[in-house]
Amino acid sequence: MHFLLTALGTHGDVLPFLALGQCLTQRGHRVSLHAPEPFRLSAERAGLGFDPICSQAEYDRALIASDLWHPRRGIAPLFEMTVGVADRTARWIAAKAAEAPCLVVASPNALGARLAQDQHGVPVITVHVTPYLIESRSAAPWLPGIPVQALLPSRLRHWLGRGADRFVIDPAALPHLNALRSRADLPAVKRLRFWWNSPSRMILMFPAWYVPPQLDWPEQAVQVGFPMADQLGDAGELAPELRAFLDAGPPPLVFTYGSGMRRSAHFFAVAVEICRRMGRRGVLLAREEGQVPANLPADIIHLRYAPLSLLLPRSAALIHHGGIGTVAQALAAGVAQMVVPVAFNHFDDGRRLARLNIGTMLRQRAFTPGRAQRAIERMLGSPGMAAARAAAAARMAADRGAEAACDEIERVAGTL
Repeated sequence: MHFLLTALGTHGDVLPFLALGQCLTQRGHRVSLHAPEPFRLSAERAGLGFDPICSQAEYDRALIASDLWHPRRGIAPLFEMTVGVADRTARWIAAKAAEAPCLVVASPNALGARLAQDQHGVPVITVHVTPYLIESRSAAPWLPGIPVQALLPSRLRHWLGRGADRFVIDPAALPHLNALRSRADLPAVKRLRFWWNSPSRMILMFPAWYVPPQLDWPEQAVQVGFPMADQLGDAGELAPELRAFLDAGPPPLVFTYGSGMRRSAHFFAVAVEICRRMGRRGVLLAREEGQVPANLPADIIHLRYAPLSLLLPRSAALIHHGGIGTVAQALAAGVAQMVVPVAFNHFDDGRRLARLNIGTMLRQRAFTPGRAQRAIERMLGSPGMAAARAAAAARMAADRGAEAACDEIERVAGTL
């Protein structure tokens, strides 16, 4: 069996598929990845075949779109991008399927996978790496940019999400998608977030202790654990200068605002002031030049990337945007974490951490040095939160998310 993996997005979206691909390759399968060009080297290091879904220039243009990181307006440019490359993915899958039998493992926003399934009958498994995209009336996800959600019942949050489908997501995505389907003599899609799930199998890559399963989830859904994939990113080990920094003093505060964020200068300026006020050392992780203040003090270091699985066990706390991959790494390390959400799933995961007493969430407007300092000190000084973090780390140590997902993928392949 030739497994075709396709994912569109930043590190948090693509690295889980690299983990799945590496696991399947180690089991003796042939695996090809269709993802943005920046992930070519990572795919090659994992032993996967690679074909780009978009160029580096297209990827960069998408990430600097003016509204992309707005809590409400970011949905439209996101889905315009995903639909814009759907035909490329469908053609890539059709070409591979013509060469040999294959099974496609796709993220929900790799819409070309579902096109290929409908048009050519290619078998597809949809993999969700964040609970934010799983609808439920009884346990609706926390929506970005909607105030006072703590006062809203779950059913009302669910219908607000349906309203986003009707007035934002579907108008941005369906005209172009249905034009592609019309040319292939396929019926029009009426609601994107229903159609994008493969009717044969969905794999949900977040454990039941973090997101309890719901009776109204799709019946084809199978829940496994988090995929731990950070060492498949830009570097597989700590840089020598970071190792030396960690060896030279007490555990630092770690700050990151995600691999895709291009407007994080304020976040890192506040981070530097937090370290100064608390008398703490700091590690700033930012890929883009110009995001971090110049002339950092000697007790703060800046790097473009570091594997969190190696860094966080040697850290005091993590302050971040709320990406699901970053959340999982902090859970595994048992480290305190504060979410300063930007858009998309960040608010939902920040809320889940707070409800589990594992971390805290501070909205961007409230992310000031004084408020952040007090919140971090409360986290670090709370015996209850420390116990909750230790329990989560123990659960994570027993988890095998990527392996369990590959077991399910092989089971589906065995039925073809």
